[in-house]
Amino acid sequence: MLSFSNLRLRRGPRVLIDCLSATIHRGQRVGFVGRNGTGKSSLFALIQGEISADQGDVSLPRNLLIASVAQEMPHTTAPAIEYVLDGDAELRAVEADLREAEIVHDADRIGHGHERLHAIGGYAAAARAARMLDGLGFKPDTINNPVDSFSGGWRMRLNLARVLMTRADLLLLDEPTNHLDIDAVVWLQNWLLAYEGTLLLISHDREFLDAVCTHTLHLAESKATLYTGNYSQFERLRADRLAQQAAVSAAQQRTIAHLQSFVDRFKASAAKARQAQSRVKMIERIKLVAPVMADSEFSFDFPQPDRLPSPLIRLHDAAVGYGERTVLSRIKLSLEPGQRIGLVGPNGEGKSTLVKLLAGELDIRDGEMTRHPDLRVGYFAQHQLEQLHPNLSPLEHFKLLDPKKGEQELRSVLGSFNFVGDRVFESVAPFSGGEKARLALAMVVYRKPNLLLLDEPTNHLDLDMRQALELALQDFNGAVVLVSHDRHLVGATCDQLIRVCDGAVGEFDGDLDDYAKWLSTRGNGPRNDAGSTKPGNSERSPRQNDKAQKKQERALRDALKAAEADMEQLQKAMQLADAEVAAPGFFNQDKFKVLAATQRQAEARRKLDEAEARWLGAAEAVEALSN
Repeated sequence: MLSFSNLRLRRGPRVLIDCLSATIHRGQRVGFVGRNGTGKSSLFALIQGEISADQGDVSLPRNLLIASVAQEMPHTTAPAIEYVLDGDAELRAVEADLREAEIVHDADRIGHGHERLHAIGGYAAAARAARMLDGLGFKPDTINNPVDSFSGGWRMRLNLARVLMTRADLLLLDEPTNHLDIDAVVWLQNWLLAYEGTLLLISHDREFLDAVCTHTLHLAESKATLYTGNYSQFERLRADRLAQQAAVSAAQQRTIAHLQSFVDRFKASAAKARQAQSRVKMIERIKLVAPVMADSEFSFDFPQPDRLPSPLIRLHDAAVGYGERTVLSRIKLSLEPGQRIGLVGPNGEGKSTLVKLLAGELDIRDGEMTRHPDLRVGYFAQHQLEQLHPNLSPLEHFKLLDPKKGEQELRSVLGSFNFVGDRVFESVAPFSGGEKARLALAMVVYRKPNLLLLDEPTNHLDLDMRQALELALQDFNGAVVLVSHDRHLVGATCDQLIRVCDGAVGEFDGDLDDYAKWLSTRGNGPRNDAGSTKPGNSERSPRQNDKAQKKQERALRDALKAAEADMEQLQKAMQLADAEVAAPGFFNQDKFKVLAATQRQAEARRKLDEAEARWLGAAEAVEALSN
């Protein structure tokens, strides 16, 4: 179906891919893997005709329909579900022809149009789009909201849904899980398994690659090699090849020893049989692919904490929220050094809110919260990269962090995160997403935190970098709380899962496979435990329902007023920050002052966006309740 013949592809003077010859057949699902900059996205651009090969050619069947996710944010006031339905070009063409035929009263065209609608499943298209949006995390009462009312991450989900609505023969997906939580990743995974066309997938999520792919195209050192099997099978084949080429080196032995120390620590502390069994399976895989790990040139270490007090943080019957709205209540949690906690739960249920509470960005509104005097938090937020100043170098970022430290000491720290030579003096603007994420991580851990709070740290990291992060976390002596859609990272580093759902926080007794099963049985109604549903309004009397509705409406209107008040204050702060940055000569002053001001601007914008989202959610809920 898709053939590469003696293909050579350059980027400037550098050869990305040389002498690629391979054939991808219809129905195959191929994962493109390799470090950032090896040519994965360039191959996608070549297939779509956006660039030309320097040598050789690409062969595609005639009339092949290719679909890919648009990377730009959509800007339209169209309802979200209509925007998604627009992805089905044939459906829209048939609908347009039908409307025209009805205007001119052409009975034959009308009949033919309805026959075609039936043949392509057009009558069920809206329901199919609604199910798709539900799978990607959209609440039912939001699917008719204007596209422009959603944040950037949610608009990228709309772009993904729109592509999934196409009737593509060849589907190109570049990091489709970046803006998804675990729930949506599992849904997308199942959707792709049922997809009958050919799939080409760029991803750094190994669990996703394992679940979806039938083949793996590995790009490294200007070579591209097609392997049969998913990512784990590719790792085994590559490990065998590397092991055959030479005996296991001293570096490989150190890697194995490092991994084994983690294995021993886990076996000693595991409390649950299922978790232990899951981890043993992972260890077997890690030992098998140790040569691949050792072959990676990338690694870094987190500095160990100076002090490890116990407990680091203790929450007792704590509640947290925004404005007048309580998101989580009756939280009981004690964080100890050495704990590895993965937060799971449906999107929008409060995982990031809990992390912000632990980070000290939100205050409790009820209950008790005790923070040890020696607590030192390292917090990597979802939007951490936005805090980097494009005009500053890595070294200048660190000088801002610690002005008293000498340049050589700071360069040594940066070197441990693979920022070496003149790279430390270069501005970060042209850095890749992975390099920026690595710098942000280095800044988070610089002050030797004893509690690491990581909210989606892998979004811009390739597989080698994710592997390095995994090893660094395994060797870290402090506590870790992790929110990530990367199931491999969660499974490899966390020995305890905490579920955030329905306003409650509690330990989840099981591993990620058990969590996926729980998701499949949860259904649409709110649940307080796996398989058990809270009583709904159907079990109440009409009088009780009316009373409950009025109480709920009062609470929502209070939340709406609180969000409006917050927005008013934050808009003023945003105006002040914008005026400061827009002042004449602003960028001519000391660069550290520029950085501080732009960071204030970014923070003001972030808080305003959050307040607007709270207001919009409350307004929609009030409207829905009133109807």
